[in-house]
Amino acid sequence: MKNPVGIISMQYIRPFTNAALPCLKKTRELGFDFIELLVPEPEDDLDPLEVRRICEGEGLDVVLAARVNLQRSIASEDAANRQGGIDYLKFCVEAADKIGAKIIGGPLYGEPLVFAGRPPYPWTADQITTRAKRTIDGLAEVAPLAASAGQVFGLEPLNRFETDIVNTTAQANEIVDAVNNPGLGVMLDTFHMNMEERSITDAIRAAGDRLVHFQANENHRGFPGTGNMDWTAIMRALHQVGYQGPVSLEPFRREDDRVALPIAHWRAPHEDEDDKLRAGLALIRSALVFAEVNH
Repeated sequence: MKNPVGIISMQYIRPFTNAALPCLKKTRELGFDFIELLVPEPEDDLDPLEVRRICEGEGLDVVLAARVNLQRSIASEDAANRQGGIDYLKFCVEAADKIGAKIIGGPLYGEPLVFAGRPPYPWTADQITTRAKRTIDGLAEVAPLAASAGQVFGLEPLNRFETDIVNTTAQANEIVDAVNNPGLGVMLDTFHMNMEERSITDAIRAAGDRLVHFQANENHRGFPGTGNMDWTAIMRALHQVGYQGPVSLEPFRREDDRVALPIAHWRAPHEDEDDKLRAGLALIRSALVFAEVNH
């Protein structure tokens, strides 16, 4: 399996600005094939054309990660928030075109829970149906725009503490099938799958050819190999469905177990992580090889 393997930019720094552009060259030097960037905000000090120029020069591809919130939520009860979600996803297509990215992944529907300070709400059956319809209708509006631009949105299920719209692969499959447009596929993240799927490998097989982006993360979001994920089995499932797309790493969890530490929040690195990143990359690439050899 020759899947490109990449790293998310938050591994180095957040926000990713023009001052962080040297991280692009470093990413290639570490051996990664692509970098996953958060979709630049209009006010961010980041030149997308310069990112594209550097990445093309380094032979480094780019995948984008959408940043949604309650004001960018196509499933929202609030009409202004729903329109905000549509407008944002259209902006993502424009940003991807400038930066040279072909994949835009993430919880495209919006409706964050813990990170928006919003507790789960016991929606009625009618409300659940309506929220699902809004999600499908919103994605049906923007998916053709992505397809026309030669891009694809990757719909990512998140765990139950982060959203109440799409938590499982089956739910993502249902939405993608309902939209039925090449501009929308499924994106999976093993960190979330570890909480919500009965079987990670069965869920990958269920996603099948809908899968357009994959994040290989440990159960505790540490460096690959430091948790309990069976990487060879996971990569074998990817091989079985013929997945040839990108595999991204986002090992946010640092070596810090202080009591009262807000583990859920991103924290800047406090050590040189290059050796751990190289080791994690080597492990994932090895798992990809063994998956094909021992399938």
